[in-house]
Formats: sequence, structure tokens, C-alpha cells
Amino acid sequence: MNYVAKRLITVIPVLFILSILVFGLIHLIPGGPAQAVLGQEATPSALAALRAQLGLNQPVPIQYTTWLWHALHGNLGTSLVNGEPVTLLIMQRLPETLELAIGTIVVAVLVSFPFGIMAAVYRGKWADTAALFASTIGIAVPPFWLGLVLLILFTVKWHLFPSSGYVPIWDNVGQNLRVMLLPIVATGVREAGVLMRMLRSSLLDILDADFIRTARAKGLRGWAVIVGHALQNALIPVITTGGLEIAALLGGLVITEQMFSLPGFGTLLIQSIFSRDYTTVQGAALFVAVGVVLVNVVVDIFYGIADPRMRLGKGA
Repeated sequence: MNYVAKRLITVIPVLFILSILVFGLIHLIPGGPAQAVLGQEATPSALAALRAQLGLNQPVPIQYTTWLWHALHGNLGTSLVNGEPVTLLIMQRLPETLELAIGTIVVAVLVSFPFGIMAAVYRGKWADTAALFASTIGIAVPPFWLGLVLLILFTVKWHLFPSSGYVPIWDNVGQNLRVMLLPIVATGVREAGVLMRMLRSSLLDILDADFIRTARAKGLRGWAVIVGHALQNALIPVITTGGLEIAALLGGLVITEQMFSLPGFGTLLIQSIFSRDYTTVQGAALFVAVGVVLVNVVVDIFYGIADPRMRLGKGA
């Protein structure tokens, strides 16, 4: 618990700095947020009225303190487009993005672990070569291009999957999976390639270590050595890479959501940018920043689980 508490305490100053950056960058827009919302043709009286309505005529420190206080209480402001709370808009769109991100991670883990282990165990043989070739193709192919190919083949040509019509998984599991399968595969292939190469490389280093030779000298063979000794020690780089990929997914699923007409968080962010809804953009940016920080905290906790030396402060 001390290990987790220390990690949580260290993120407090990070979150504070991120809040300043998110708030400050929005206010550094030429002409300010009011000008960004109303456009270059706005009259001075209209700008003054909007600034008074949004509290933008107050000193910046007071604006930031008020905004931060509300954010700490879950209030990210009100959308300038439809008048709904930004927090509510994010919560309404988040399940689609989370489902896509979790599905991507599941596909990546299910593909990368067996093939990564196989490539390391059979180093230099045809299985290793085939796994490396497949991972290279998976990393090289952009998700949007793969998504486009999947749409053309499975939706337009063979009519096996719908191109839109998202249904929450708790309403209709079958329809939900039919809509989500193609975007999950489109994004999961690349992540699987990245994790597989990282796992293979890490395992190759571990399999040459002295303690693995000692384990084999004691009579352990095959999977007992891989699963019982090598895999756990090879997980640290994989967890690091996986954490970075998950953090990137939080803001990187925009194109996939647009391509497959998923009304997720990325779609909300794009719509807000084009409609100049600065309060929603500001709230969404803060939400992503906090999400990335929390993902890194979770990664640190997994470090401690995979390698107890991390919890004792003796890890590398």
C-alpha cells in the first residue's frame, strides 16, 4: 500500500502542472477564447458580452482558480453549442472509446504473447522469421488503411458487418460485437505487432541469463522455465510499452472512430474543435491528460506486481 500511496502522491504535482497547461494553452489562442468562439467578424460588443457571460473578463488567476475548483468537483463547464454539462457529454461518449481501447488491448495481448514467446523460444527458425515478418507488417500498416480495407471487404463487398449503428453492449451483445469487431481489429493489429516484438526481444535477453541456465541445470524444461522463470522477468519492458500504447490510444482513436462512425470520445473532441466549443475542448483535453497520468500510475503498480524489487525501491 505504501508503494501505491507514493505513486499517487507523486502524480499530484504532475496533475497540477497539466491543469495549468490545459487552461493556459486555451487562453493563448489569438484573440482569446471569446474570439475563437465568435470568429473574426465578431463585434466588440458581442465579444464583451460573451466574455462577461463566461467570466473571461476576470483576472486570469481568478479564472484558473474557479475553473480548477469546479473541475475538482467534477464540473468541467457547460458546452457552448448545446448547453449541456461537459462532464455529461464526456461520460456519454466514453463507453464507446473505452470499449474500443479495451478490445484493442485484448486483441494485442492475445496475439502478441503466444507469438512473441514462440518467436523467442524458436529463435532463428522459421517460426521466429514468420512472427517477425507478421509483426513488421502489423506495425507498418496504418490502422486507418487497414480499417478502410476491412470496411471494403467485410462491409461493402461481403456484407458481413455493418459500417455504423453502434449499440451499447448491455443492450445487444451480438449487434455490439458486429459493429465493434472491425475497428478493434484495425487498431489491435498494430498494437499486437509492437508488443510481440518487445516481448520477443525481452525474452531473448532473459533466456540467456544465468538463472535460466541454473533452472535448466536443475532439470526444469520447456514451459516450466518459460512461464515459471523467464516470462515474469521479461514483462517489465512489455508493461512499459503497453502503458505507453494505452496512453496513446486514449487520444489516438479519433480516426478509427470517425472511419467506423462510432460516437465516441474522439468524435466528441473533433466535433467540439470544429464547432469552436472551447469549454468542451478544454474539458476533454484535461480529461485525456488525467487519463494518461492515471494509466502511468496503473503501469507503476503493475511494475510492483511483476517485480517486487520495484515496491522496495531496489528495481532498475
